[in-house]
Amino acid sequence: MTDRYAWVAALEPDAPDIVAAWRGIDEGQFLSVRREVRRRSGDGSTPRTVEQLAATAAALRDVVDRLPGDAFAMPGGEGDWNVAEAVGHVATARAGLVLAASLAASDRWPPDAPTVVPGIPGPASADRDALVRRMDQSQRLIERSARAIAGHELDRCLLEHPLVGRLRCGEWLLFAGVHDLMHLEQLHGIEETAARAE
Repeated sequence: MTDRYAWVAALEPDAPDIVAAWRGIDEGQFLSVRREVRRRSGDGSTPRTVEQLAATAAALRDVVDRLPGDAFAMPGGEGDWNVAEAVGHVATARAGLVLAASLAASDRWPPDAPTVVPGIPGPASADRDALVRRMDQSQRLIERSARAIAGHELDRCLLEHPLVGRLRCGEWLLFAGVHDLMHLEQLHGIEETAARAE
């Protein structure tokens, strides 16, 4: 593993299932992502996954805390989003995926639920403190929503994602962490670019 992925090695002890599933994306093996997500999100996996999501949220907050002020305007996220857009997107997506899974697990799925629209950035002007608050809020919502998923990890969820398709309730919980890592990788790229510029 190169220095470019030192952050993955540092995160892996606290989020082993999420990192294992994410590795398939990094290697371009998308079928293995689904396989690992399914294998690691079975019956009784919710408490473990929530702990790992707390670790990915902390890793995202740490990058936001470390970035120099001028890096917040640098492109590098999905579609060349800046840091605020990328982190805002992550906070909304992780909370939304887990909330959807909790609604399905508790038989409260709305009949008119829309299909997920990927690639919506967060507000471009959010500052460091606002981004940290958003990440903290998303983790609190995950912890509350996950109570409904516990014991229902294998229940089907009708959430339709145009890129991922449909997953089970526990699988969406774990996939929220995989999505965190996709954007965490982008933020580390911005951080490296800012460091080289200095």
